[in-house]
Amino acid sequence: MLAATAVAPALFGCTPLTGAVQGATAADAAQGAPVAVDSSPAPETTPAPVTTPPPPVAEPAGTPAPEATTPAPEPEPEPEPEPAPALPADPEPTTPAPAPTQAPAPQAPVAAGTQARSSAPGNPLAGDRFFGPNPGAAQAATQLQGRDPGAAALLADMASVPTATWVGAWDRDVTGVVRQRVAEARAAGAVPVFVAYAVPGLDCGGYSAGGTSSPQAYTSWVQGVAAGIGNAEAVVVVEPDALAQLCGDANQRLGLIRSAVQTLEANPGTHTYVDAGHSGWVPAGTMAERLRAAGVDEADGFALNVSNFQTTPANVTYGNAISAALGGAHFVVDTSRNGNGANGGEWCNPGGRALGERPTAATGESLVDAFLWIKRPGESDGQCNGGPAAGTFWTEYALGLARN
Repeated sequence: MLAATAVAPALFGCTPLTGAVQGATAADAAQGAPVAVDSSPAPETTPAPVTTPPPPVAEPAGTPAPEATTPAPEPEPEPEPEPAPALPADPEPTTPAPAPTQAPAPQAPVAAGTQARSSAPGNPLAGDRFFGPNPGAAQAATQLQGRDPGAAALLADMASVPTATWVGAWDRDVTGVVRQRVAEARAAGAVPVFVAYAVPGLDCGGYSAGGTSSPQAYTSWVQGVAAGIGNAEAVVVVEPDALAQLCGDANQRLGLIRSAVQTLEANPGTHTYVDAGHSGWVPAGTMAERLRAAGVDEADGFALNVSNFQTTPANVTYGNAISAALGGAHFVVDTSRNGNGANGGEWCNPGGRALGERPTAATGESLVDAFLWIKRPGESDGQCNGGPAAGTFWTEYALGLARN
């Protein structure tokens, strides 16, 4: 593992925060039927910075309930392209750790709608169809079929859209989990999307606290993920919130992320994107420095808006600013729940939100490799605004996203 470049702790704001991402969920424990989407013509979310950390209802309230069928910042603040002293990253919603993932029954790929857009030049994902199940939505659709066909249809449509598979220290056999998903994706003629979420000190002791027990354990865990992917093509989003919420031993964390990127990129078909928060969190210049120290130069790029609600245009503007500071790095954006943008500084089950653009590599943006559903729509951010435990599929909220 390559140690990260020594960086002054003050630069990276090593103060622990409360809350982090909310992408991995209990539904990862029991994956539903996988689906794939045509990335060609077809056609949000970690919280905005607030001066005061949000209440302790941050994203994940610990490990989400196993197999239970399933964050939001200020209105798109303008990113600051120049490096600025690291802000003690505002509290961000986090993702609960799901229980061991079960393999879903393979399902035929589902093509996304058509739009006159093309993939970015040099886009490694150009032409890819993405893959990943949303078991909570699929199960809820089945349960509502006889009672409310209209609602069932909305949820079935949601379940047909590929979402990322989150893997973490909760997976007893991460290699087996990843290998199974890769096999399902291959059978569907699509590319699986994974989220690696197990860095030590996960969520800086917040609601999704956990991760692997030591740097050595993390290195071994990442090797297990890489072994599961093998020579297949796959997309891996690396450690949501780990850089935006840089805490503890900053240099150690930066070194671990760089090492993870190197291990995953050693596979011929693995495309890695290091998580970089969202448009309403850390200044672009500061995030660019953190990404550079974490080895983004050896990755395919960085990822934005994971589990958050910031609009796509705001994230593209922010991403372009980071990219300029990095010499042209590409990025992907989580559009799963950003259809109506953020609701002020609310990140935990905010009302009135909507589904965003469907997964596609035809983004029409020169530096954006893909719009992806990294957070599973319908899974609760935590016990707030009437929601169940983090990671639990919440049918009422899912229908709200689908109808808005």
